[in-house]
Amino acid sequence: MSEFTIPTEKVTLPSKGLIYPTDSELSKGYIEMKYMTAKEEDILLNQRYIKEGIAIDKLLQSLVVTKFDYNDLILGDKNAIMVAARVLGYGGEYKFNYGGEEHNIDLSQIDPKPIDESLFIAGKNEFEYVLPFSKTNITFKILTHRDETKLLRELEGLKKINKNISSEISTRMKYIITSVENDREIKTIRDFVDKKLLARDSQALRKHLKEIQPDIDLTFFPSSDSERVAIPIGVNFFWPDV
Repeated sequence: MSEFTIPTEKVTLPSKGLIYPTDSELSKGYIEMKYMTAKEEDILLNQRYIKEGIAIDKLLQSLVVTKFDYNDLILGDKNAIMVAARVLGYGGEYKFNYGGEEHNIDLSQIDPKPIDESLFIAGKNEFEYVLPFSKTNITFKILTHRDETKLLRELEGLKKINKNISSEISTRMKYIITSVENDREIKTIRDFVDKKLLARDSQALRKHLKEIQPDIDLTFFPSSDSERVAIPIGVNFFWPDV
């Protein structure tokens, strides 16, 4: 019996690696990942992983060949790796229901969103911004998987204290903003968000972040005369025709 080697493919990152430290493998702008095997399918059925909401992360970590800290990934790059894992595992065809109708898209044709490279300083995940209404000078970052994990943990803690109050927007702002008028103290940033951040400025910052954040285009047209909407990522994303 001839020896079989699991094939691998290069996956281009929407960030082009610009956001990562120059000594990180991620700064090359691509990673290498292997095709999914039955062993990786077992990860998707792991009940503990499913309960903790980490099954997809565990799957991607198992598939990636390139050595880097998974916690450093920004969401847009992780989305690209997730879609690549699905394509390499089961092919590009993805069938799903939306608005009571069945749709079929080719995941292999999903493109990265264009980014304005002039806004990025290679190796640095930080951007300058002037809040349009208060005219406050801030810097902000694109959250990494590490940041998102800490954020989720804090939100879960806040929910236990008071189930009737949502603090998601303000808590997320506390992680996104990295300085206020050159002051990087965590207390300063948190006090600013709690006491001085106008809703108009918060909305403007979130909009600006969405515009510059590297990602893939996970939207589609449900019909010829409709606007783009998000592609629903359901249980059959990794389990087609099951």
